[in-house]
Amino acid sequence: MPRSADKPPAKGTPEPQAPSPQSWDEHLVDEILSRRREVGGLFLLLFAAVSLLALAGLSQAGILHWWTRLLRQIFGWGAFFVSLGLAAVGVQLLLGGLGRSLHIAPSRLVGISLLVVTAMGLGHLAGGYSLVDASVGRGGGLVGWALSEPLFDFFGPFLAILIYVMLITWAFMLLAGRTWDDVYTGLVALSKRLSAWADQVDPDRVDVVGRAAVDPAAATPPPVAATSPPSRVPPSLVDEGDSFRDATRRDPLLPAIDLLEHSETLTQARDEIAWKSKRIEDTLFDFGLPAKVVEVRRGPAVTQFGVEPGYVERPGPDGEMKQQKVRVGQIAALQRDLTLALAVSRLRIEAPVPGRSVVGIEVPNGQTSVVRLRGLLESPAFARLKSTLGVGLGRNVAGEPVATDLAKLPHLLIAGTTGSGKSVCINAFITCLAFNNTPEQLKLVMIDPKKVELIRFNGLPHLIGNVEVEADRAVGVLRWLTSEMDRRYELFEGVGARNISLYNRKFAAASKAHLRLPYIAVFIDELADLMHTYPGDVERTLCRLAQMARATGIHLVVATQRPSTDVITGLIKANFPARLSFAVASGTDSRVILDSVGAEHLMGKGDMLFQAPDAAAPDRVQGAYVTDTEIERVVAHWRMAFPDHVAATPPWEPLIARYALLDETDSLLESAVELARKHDNLSVSFLQRRLRLGYPRAARLMEHLHEMGLVDDPQAGGKTRRSFVSEDDDDPIGDYLADP
Repeated sequence: MPRSADKPPAKGTPEPQAPSPQSWDEHLVDEILSRRREVGGLFLLLFAAVSLLALAGLSQAGILHWWTRLLRQIFGWGAFFVSLGLAAVGVQLLLGGLGRSLHIAPSRLVGISLLVVTAMGLGHLAGGYSLVDASVGRGGGLVGWALSEPLFDFFGPFLAILIYVMLITWAFMLLAGRTWDDVYTGLVALSKRLSAWADQVDPDRVDVVGRAAVDPAAATPPPVAATSPPSRVPPSLVDEGDSFRDATRRDPLLPAIDLLEHSETLTQARDEIAWKSKRIEDTLFDFGLPAKVVEVRRGPAVTQFGVEPGYVERPGPDGEMKQQKVRVGQIAALQRDLTLALAVSRLRIEAPVPGRSVVGIEVPNGQTSVVRLRGLLESPAFARLKSTLGVGLGRNVAGEPVATDLAKLPHLLIAGTTGSGKSVCINAFITCLAFNNTPEQLKLVMIDPKKVELIRFNGLPHLIGNVEVEADRAVGVLRWLTSEMDRRYELFEGVGARNISLYNRKFAAASKAHLRLPYIAVFIDELADLMHTYPGDVERTLCRLAQMARATGIHLVVATQRPSTDVITGLIKANFPARLSFAVASGTDSRVILDSVGAEHLMGKGDMLFQAPDAAAPDRVQGAYVTDTEIERVVAHWRMAFPDHVAATPPWEPLIARYALLDETDSLLESAVELARKHDNLSVSFLQRRLRLGYPRAARLMEHLHEMGLVDDPQAGGKTRRSFVSEDDDDPIGDYLADP
């Protein structure tokens, strides 16, 4: 049977027409459509590459400027990962068009995406950015802000952190190809293994450190690292340096860190920071000074907004408009206007911030945080001091701990109005020193004319005598310090040492620890009272100590509530390079203590400006607060460590006795000594007649001569006494005062 194709067409049926040839444009479209995957992949790859270059600032493609700005606003630094994702999709399409493909498990893609998104939220939190910062592309952008602040506000810090931990754990599980069932199975296996090992332990035998001994007949347990007895020092304190961060190097006599209160966590009021940042920018713009808040540093009591001045158009010399940067002085001149706009009590402008290209506007926080001494002692900044005289000051405007070394200051001058925090600062210093030094390493001398602040430290083994509260005795203490300084210099000369460190090092090498000299820290809580009572003696002895006592290990911390020129004289200022100012009444007082204004804008309650000797400008610090309970714990610890300690008679008692009545009877005493030089016998009645005195004053002069060893012992009935003064004695009074 013939095929149907071989049959001739029937009548009336049209002949089939041959297909017309395609034009070149139709052929090009067909070729493009047939390779659309390759074309799309190549386009995405090129677009991603250009986007990455534009984000990195290596390309000036103006067309893509809006695209990169949008990416930064939405994703922040995550815009780079978005561009890399587009490039990966382009590579996948390109390879698929060529008959190849990359085989990546979808779970790993989800894990990478989840890890990046979580990191964007954490980056926003770590940088302390606000919504304003996120809207301009800082941190994780708007996505990072949406995954951080609303989450913390809705769930609270604890649940929000828990959610982040679970998301990160889940992301790593997806990358590793593990499921929650695998995790559960691993935990069960681990618990069974630990239980099996515990069954091999004999509970009836315990070694000296309190650990159960393993039965030797039992199977060998899995190797574990040797542990030491539990210490009261938290593991977070382990670090290098001479502090309690290294428990093995800390003297066991020193107090435990548990005696101090825990530090409070700094609150992060993001909405408040965002509002204040915008308010500062708007206020400056209203006065024709465009500027932008580029950084925010939040401290316990104040927040420093770093403002970068912008540019304004001004006519140049040729009349053309040119861009000129806003002057720093123009921003500083708007201090009162910014105070009004932000509705705060006080505001300080640091123009500019030393070492930073911004103007610092320091605004009080809505809620302040208390700075505790424990957080400072645990900080790496304190551990880096590696000094026995290290003290914690507080936290700066960025919330970072600030510590200093009294040995490098070497003397500190403190000023501030009543209630600004001077006495609390001194209490913190003393507590810090007593916390890290044994009585053999450090001795304390305290003078408190107010009689109520430092007496709580009475009974401390570090204290020489008791806290002195009388002005006349305080002068004797300062005189003894000068004589002790001279005595130490004589000891240094004998062994060829130029300071206390070299002197103690020589005796430590020779195993003569009993000859080592302790450091002496002197604290004076109110200088004004001493200066008004004994201006000449106090200024002279203070200046001499400040000039020469550093090498002998004697360091002064002097405070006053009256930073006037009659209290803080030019000589005292010249010899106290380190200054610390709390809130003062006026800019004049600020200039007296700091040689610059700024202290009059402090808020009080521990807010201070610390001028270190090697610093270009004062550093604003919120001082540490030590409670009475903490002080009592530290003092009680040392009393228990030295139960037999009894405050001995202070070494300045003989000096005080020798100088007693000397100011009152100076001229008469010289006249009495002159009579004793010319006559072999003296009596009270003889002094009355020759010096024209009453009996009480003549009797006191005779007692003073006897105390100086210039006359014989008292005789019965007021008889005459033999004189021991010869004509060869040029200055018996000076010899008596100089003899220790």
